[in-house]
Amino acid sequence: MKFKLFKDRKGKADQAKNNKFVKLAREIYVHARKGGPNPESNFALKTAITAARAEQMPVDNIERAIKKAAGSTDGVDYEEIMYEGYGPGGVAIMVRCLTDNRNRTAADVRSIFNKRGGNMGESGCVAYMFDQKGLIVIDREQNDTDEDTMIMMALEGGAEDVIVNDDSYEILTDPQEFERVKGALEHDGYGFSSAAVRWLPQNTIKAEGENAEKLLKMMDAFEDNEDVQDVFANFEIDEDE
Repeated sequence: MKFKLFKDRKGKADQAKNNKFVKLAREIYVHARKGGPNPESNFALKTAITAARAEQMPVDNIERAIKKAAGSTDGVDYEEIMYEGYGPGGVAIMVRCLTDNRNRTAADVRSIFNKRGGNMGESGCVAYMFDQKGLIVIDREQNDTDEDTMIMMALEGGAEDVIVNDDSYEILTDPQEFERVKGALEHDGYGFSSAAVRWLPQNTIKAEGENAEKLLKMMDAFEDNEDVQDVFANFEIDEDE
């Protein structure tokens, strides 16, 4: 029984990793087709490659996605769509997708909402509860810099704010300034745990009990869907919960 349980867990972990690699490859492919295959002149592609490497995606997979985009004149065109809706307890949720079939993806996202106590709404129904920001996360253990120096360098590079945590620095930027700030910090030798433009909630709702369980299952279902690239939500769950 223990061996079977281990196999089940390993199988789920492997599947989750494969799903992650599929999504990262799709992101790389889209940016390479849109802005060209050279990451030095295509900052969006460079950011996607950095994210893929942070997830330990094999270099062959990255290069394959770029070559596929560069060498194809009739390749798949993915459309970026943001779906919005509500989860259990009135939680606001935004789902960013890259899809080659809008009808399929809309049906899948709606089903995930409905089956777990939520509902998909119209465009704009929850977006006003979020702010779009560039978010750069720097691990304090991996980057030995004191707080004052970090804050000064980030702000001088064009950042809007720096949030100091026990184990990390979170640097917030205007979306239009994200690549410039990221490039300035890279030039200064900083490495990133993550770096992306994200939708950050203005306020959060505490989820508890059955609502918390449904929300976590909803997040898992979105993560398992290949068309879903990111999910942004305004709930928080206590560790005890």
